[in-house]
Amino acid sequence: MLTLKRLLHAVAAIALITAASAYAQSWPAQTIRVIVPFPPGGTTDQIARLLQPQLQQALGVSVVIDNRGGASGAIGSGMAAKAPPDGYTFLLVFDTHGVNPSLIPNMPFNTLKDLAPIMLVGKSPMVITAHPSFPYKTFAEVLKLAKARPGVVTYGTIGSGSLAHLAVTMITNQAKIAMTHIPYKGGGPLIINAIGGHVPVAIASLALLAPHIQSGRLKAIGITSPQRHPQYPDVETVAERALPGFDAEAWWGLLAPTGTPAPIMTRMHAEVTKALRAPAMKQHFDQQALTVVASSPEEFGKFVANEVERWARVVRDNKIRAGE
Repeated sequence: MLTLKRLLHAVAAIALITAASAYAQSWPAQTIRVIVPFPPGGTTDQIARLLQPQLQQALGVSVVIDNRGGASGAIGSGMAAKAPPDGYTFLLVFDTHGVNPSLIPNMPFNTLKDLAPIMLVGKSPMVITAHPSFPYKTFAEVLKLAKARPGVVTYGTIGSGSLAHLAVTMITNQAKIAMTHIPYKGGGPLIINAIGGHVPVAIASLALLAPHIQSGRLKAIGITSPQRHPQYPDVETVAERALPGFDAEAWWGLLAPTGTPAPIMTRMHAEVTKALRAPAMKQHFDQQALTVVASSPEEFGKFVANEVERWARVVRDNKIRAGE
C-alpha cells in the first residue's frame, strides 16, 4: 500500500529528475573548467590540451585548462571534489589518483565518494630511461651498480608517491638494493632535468618519455609492462631482469564532482569518446605509445577502486611514506 510518506518521496524524486533533465538540456551555457592537478608540460596536461579544442567545438563554449599542481595531484583533485556539481568543473587525473588515499594522511576529500567517474581515458606502460652520457645500457646494469654501491644511483619520477616511485620501491625492496629517489613536481620538470642530465635515471609513462627517446635525448633501458613493447622490441622488461610477472602501467581518467547531473556526465562521456577516436588524436597517441581505452563510467569506477586497494597494499607492505 502506498503511504502518503512514500508518495511524497516519489513525487520529490520525480521533481528532482525532471529538474536535472531540464538543467542538462540547457547545458552548457558558460565556460567549462577542466582541472589538471599537475603543472604544464606533463602527459595529463598534454591530453587535456589535445581534448580542449575538440570539446570547445562540440559543446559550443570555452573550455579552460586549470593547472593546479601539488601533492601528487591531490591538491587539484581536492579542488574538483569541492566544486559545485553543476557540470562546469571536470578533473583529468593521472595514476597517482589511486595511490594518494593510502599515502597522504587526512586528505580533505574521499577519492571514491566525492568524485564521480566518467571514463578511463587511456593507459601506457612506464619506461625507465637514462641520459646518453651515462654508462647504463640496460636496467640490469643499473640494478648491479645499485647493489654494489647502495644509494649511489639516483632516479627521478613525477613525484613522491607516484606510480613510478612505488614501482621502483617494489623493485629495490625485492632485489634488496638501494637507489636514491629524486621526486619532481610533475612530468614537465622531470623531463627538463632528465634531458639535461641532472638526474641519471628517470621513470615515467612511455607516453611522456617516448618523444625524447625517439629524438635520442634519452635512451630506454627498461619497461614495466609484462611483455616488451612492439615499438621498442629491444628494450627489456623489468619482469625479465628483476621481478617475474611485474606489471605497472600509467593511466589517465576523467571525473566530475559527485552529484553532477547524469545527463551531463553522459554527454561529456560521449563527446570525449568522439574526440579520442578522431584520426588526428589516434595518430598522436600512437606516437606516444598511449593506448586509448575510453571505458564506461562503471568500468572506470571499478578500476579506480581496485587501484586504491592494490597500491594501498604496496604502500603498507613497503612502509612507504609521503615525501620519501
